[in-house]
Amino acid sequence: DTMWTKQGAPLGGRMALPEDARRMGVPPNWTAYVTTPDVDAAARQAAALGGKVLKAPTDLPGTGRFAIVRDPQGAVIAVYKSTQASPAPTGHPKNGEFSWHELATTDHGAALRFYSALLGWVKTDAMDMGPGGLYQMFGTEKKRSLGGIYNKKPDMPGPPFWLYYIKVDSADRAAERVKAAGGKVLNGPMDIPGGGRIAQCLDPQGAAFAVHSVKA
Repeated sequence: DTMWTKQGAPLGGRMALPEDARRMGVPPNWTAYVTTPDVDAAARQAAALGGKVLKAPTDLPGTGRFAIVRDPQGAVIAVYKSTQASPAPTGHPKNGEFSWHELATTDHGAALRFYSALLGWVKTDAMDMGPGGLYQMFGTEKKRSLGGIYNKKPDMPGPPFWLYYIKVDSADRAAERVKAAGGKVLNGPMDIPGGGRIAQCLDPQGAAFAVHSVKA
């Protein structure tokens, strides 16, 4: 396993897809680890709320404890408690950091109720996407949105999923770098409300991610 950092601060890690996940047909993917005060209690609560525990609470020696859960609609996320003291993020995400967390699901209202009960997330802003329905944003407090939840279109393949956006200097230049490195650009680069631009991509192994830039 390899950990990625930015200026000494951990951002995430890379690992080989476990063999049991391969047998289940799980593709390469990104999984977010969300901090919780009690991993075991969170896993029990996820199951009680209609989700499923895919990986029982497990210790990572010298690092922390985690569990992987699937929400009632089918999207997967991890809950985590570190054994190390780590300061909470401050300010807005910088280039190279994750800046948005987006859930495409089958019932955005039910999904948000699940995550609100499990993780304490609250509604922030919402945007009417017309025929696409409501784009409901959420956060740990009403003042700042961390991501959005929406109902995926019937022609979107696969089960509900999380997509993670990384802030970059230019979504257009990042999209070119993705293609040059052997990845694919699925959508964009394109404008989004508020003046930013995004591109949704696949890395060479097939894991989906997105890049996001804002006007200077």
